[in-house]
Amino acid sequence: MGSCSHSLATVFSFHPVKNLTTGEGGAITTNDEEFYQRLLRLRSHGIEREPARMSFVHEGPWYYEMQALGFNYRMTGIQAALGLSQLSKLDRFMSRRSEIVRTYNDELSAIDWLRTPLASYRADVCYHLYVLQIDFAAIKMTRGAVMEKLKQRGIGSQVHYIPIYRQPYYRDRFGFEFAAFPETEAYYSRCLSIPLYPAMTDDDVERVVDAVKALA
Repeated sequence: MGSCSHSLATVFSFHPVKNLTTGEGGAITTNDEEFYQRLLRLRSHGIEREPARMSFVHEGPWYYEMQALGFNYRMTGIQAALGLSQLSKLDRFMSRRSEIVRTYNDELSAIDWLRTPLASYRADVCYHLYVLQIDFAAIKMTRGAVMEKLKQRGIGSQVHYIPIYRQPYYRDRFGFEFAAFPETEAYYSRCLSIPLYPAMTDDDVERVVDAVKALA
């Protein structure tokens, strides 16, 4: 992952709830030098400071060129320090997430009104989310009611994610019809994420399992 052997670039998110965080932001990896230089310019207002890549005569050490309409996407030094600190803990985070996932799978996979995430892979997986697919009709509860019931027991839950074709920006511009995406609609109607983060204790995990089992 990130080697870009099959892609121009790979994008990583360092959002606060991701496996590794810098508070916000992310990173892009690529093997393409030209694309890399373009990314460097775009993250800093489209500015180029290397004389060899300038369009006009380099006027002096103060000189730079704005070669594109770029952005202010620079990561701060504080964010980078946080990310490096997180990187040193990543193996521990991955190990704990895997332990929690195994417990969830062992405890929940036999329940007939829900499906647990796919657990058979040919490589190590570091789960970011643990998404259940719940037959809400079978337990005679709406998804909103399930979320409220879990909340009453101090357990957060969330829907990951609302399909983008349902969002007004895409629907209004491209005329997407929900019926054109039957598999996505089926998944969206069932999905619900339960807590998964390295700081969870065994008691926390057991409390979540008990709450899910108590839904029906």
